[in-house]
Amino acid sequence: MLRQHIHIARTADGVHLGWARAGSGPPLVRAANWLTHLRYDLESPVWRHWIEFLAGHFDFVRYDERGCGLSDRVVERMSPESWLVDLESVIEAARIDRPLILLGVSQGSVAAIQYAIRHPQRVSHLVLYGGYTEGWARRDGADAARQRAVLEMVRAGWGSSNPVFRQAFTARFLPEGTHEQIDWFNALCRESVAPDMAARLLEGRASVAIGELLGLVRVPTLVLHARGDEVVPISEGRRLAAGIAGAEFVELDSVNHVLLAHEPAWRAFQQAVLQFTGLQGSESVAGAAALTRRERQILGLLREGLDNASIGQRLHLSEKTVRNHLSSVYRKLGVSNRTQAALRAGA
Repeated sequence: MLRQHIHIARTADGVHLGWARAGSGPPLVRAANWLTHLRYDLESPVWRHWIEFLAGHFDFVRYDERGCGLSDRVVERMSPESWLVDLESVIEAARIDRPLILLGVSQGSVAAIQYAIRHPQRVSHLVLYGGYTEGWARRDGADAARQRAVLEMVRAGWGSSNPVFRQAFTARFLPEGTHEQIDWFNALCRESVAPDMAARLLEGRASVAIGELLGLVRVPTLVLHARGDEVVPISEGRRLAAGIAGAEFVELDSVNHVLLAHEPAWRAFQQAVLQFTGLQGSESVAGAAALTRRERQILGLLREGLDNASIGQRLHLSEKTVRNHLSSVYRKLGVSNRTQAALRAGA
């Protein structure tokens, strides 16, 4: 399993934030987004491939937002201003001594944009995925109405043992997710945040308005957005790209707000990020850097045409162990079968 080191930072307003560091390479900090848990995410069929990719190429720093995960669960302040304070506090605690790559996913884009404006000399690249300029209460009537309905369901049943209330929320993040992924995301919701805080977090995102700040961004920016995103419409991604001078825009062929490992869109995301940050030539396969020595051995034998039993005999492993290693290889390479893995490894 990927190794990480967990730390605690303290903000100026006294909030304790759990943050983690893994990997090596150019520093990349991901601004906090809904919902994460520093420990559970490493086991997650939803977030694990994100962490493996980012830690496989970068000195990767991430943190749980205030109110969630390993950060303080009960907080008073919750606003775009406090999100910026949290990001500043974590970057200071990480003691990053050179310009960093800043990744804003969904709500994290708000803090990332603010930080890039306030500290342009400390940001080499700004990457925004699934971000927005306006919170859901400021968008068109249909989107706002759906979000209000979800908010009421969160208030009514977030803490219930019946997952139906949480699933009404999580299913929109992963329309093409498997039962395992949806079940895991439901469990994460319950483990990461208390019912009243969940409602406050949703409300805190409702009235965000940062459109007037976009013209102040002066760092190289990449904006990526899933075409069929049901949580944040692609029109918001286009607004971000149009408002930031010189921003590159990449439209991804997906309906998931959180890109899943098997999707071609996930592969496209990785390639775009590596190319934008100047690391495209470091690996012929995005994600290959995260393969273990044993996984590389198995992948090499797979390319020779050996079946699982033959690979097991060659490496003195059980067939079940080979299958487990191959599942990990598929996930890291963003493929779904042996043929695709062999082709990707030879690219």
